Amino acid sequence: MGMIGGLKRQLRSVIQWDTDDNDLLFYQWSDNGDEIKNASQVVVGPGQGCIFVYRGKVKTMLHKEGVYPIKTANIPFITTLSKFMQFFESEHKVGIYFFKKTKILDQKWGTSSPIKYQDPKYDFPVGLKAYGNYSYQLFNPRNFFTNVMGSRESFSIEDLRDVISKRIIHPLSDYLAECKHSYAEIDANRDEVAEGMAAALKADFDKLGFHITDFRIEGTNFDDDTLGRINRIADVTADAFAAKKAGVGYAELQQLEALRDAAANESGAAGAGVGIGAGIGLGQQMAQGMSTPSQGASSGGDDILGKLAKLKTLHEQQLITAEEYTAKKQSLLDEL
Repeated sequence: MGMIGGLKRQLRSVIQWDTDDNDLLFYQWSDNGDEIKNASQVVVGPGQGCIFVYRGKVKTMLHKEGVYPIKTANIPFITTLSKFMQFFESEHKVGIYFFKKTKILDQKWGTSSPIKYQDPKYDFPVGLKAYGNYSYQLFNPRNFFTNVMGSRESFSIEDLRDVISKRIIHPLSDYLAECKHSYAEIDANRDEVAEGMAAALKADFDKLGFHITDFRIEGTNFDDDTLGRINRIADVTADAFAAKKAGVGYAELQQLEALRDAAANESGAAGAGVGIGAGIGLGQQMAQGMSTPSQGASSGGDDILGKLAKLKTLHEQQLITAEEYTAKKQSLLDEL
């Protein structure tokens, strides 16, 4: 049985990428461990390359597709390799690795945790999550083999995706801090942010032996703390806009809301006290603003009509109750 096995190994004449796993970037060819026997030629297919490692060091690489006879090829290390080969066994450990040269397209990425930075406009901490896709291609297989693959027998596309995902957060955090985009401007500037990130990632990944291309950001969102802050800003902005439309100041609007909330929550002395205090202040302001003696009949009528319009706006914005609206409206009509 041993002799038959030895003869079969001796008859093997081709070293080639003989796995159909399309997810591999690097694949170690093996025949009875990592010992080269009587193979007579290396076949490098389209979109492939080949690395020869001897005693733990890269000795030569084949970049072009074709058939390379070991015993006759005019390549220094392969010529040396042919001298190492004995009848059945070789005491010299040689590793042969095939690698993909083709571009790996449409790879997904996403931040594993929120990216923290300080919003330059509103000055509060932001936690941003982002996701997208990219493509890449090996351009320096020797560097990749030395710095990334190490002693592995193979390295998959999924393995590299993990490496890339872990290295994305820091460059993105740095770029967001430098470009000074507010949280509301991120989506409008996604292409610019993606270009800036790609430039930052290029310097890092080039050292590992591959180029990142077509880096894109497809979407962003925020963590719960940031969403809470954003919603508060939106509420204040909306209230300020409503106050402007109603012809009152924002402080007056806040007093009206306090009065309304206190009226809605009749229980609780503290709430009632706040409501009463806000109501007294508001009553004084409305009395001063709406009861000023008119300068002539015509101007007095116009002034009352203006007050009626403001009063109606306050009611439509639900800043005063229907009863308050009816009573004050009747009072103004009586003045006419």
